[in-house]
Amino acid sequence: MTILGAVLAGGRATRFGRDKALAQLGEPTLLQHAIASLAPHVDALVVVGRADAPIAVTPDLPHADLGPLGGIAGALGFARAHGHASVLTSACDTPSLPDTLVAALLAREASYAADAPTVGHWPVRLLDPLLARLASGESRSIRRWATDAGVAAILPGVTVPNVNTLGDLAALAASHGDAPHA
Repeated sequence: MTILGAVLAGGRATRFGRDKALAQLGEPTLLQHAIASLAPHVDALVVVGRADAPIAVTPDLPHADLGPLGGIAGALGFARAHGHASVLTSACDTPSLPDTLVAALLAREASYAADAPTVGHWPVRLLDPLLARLASGESRSIRRWATDAGVAAILPGVTVPNVNTLGDLAALAASHGDAPHA
């Protein structure tokens, strides 16, 4: 069975102040970095929560503005419709993934990065329970949903780069010797 790579990109970026996905880190955009970080580990790719991207797109499910869980549901729905067994997710504000983390995620049927819950490996069988949770109005915390679904949090302490503010982008760019372009 195949694995779909999904970049969650439907957020409002309120702390960033503009569309994070299109901010540049060096020449590529954050979205392009996130796509490239997933590509070696999956059989196909999709961007969730955007109308346009350099690869296939799909909406959040059951609708927008449900946070990352809506993005994960959208990815799982796309995966099921296209015959994939599972989804490896990341976010557009996560420009790179440690190989050790990806290997650990993919070694389990279901798991997520303890310190970066948008980074996870989710079997398609979780779609219907996730949609039911979103419809119920229960907490939309990835960690709470994952715990309730029996999904393991793995590798606490593994650092995953994340860009929430322009300062985060500048610091990441400086550490890589790049100039950020918000």
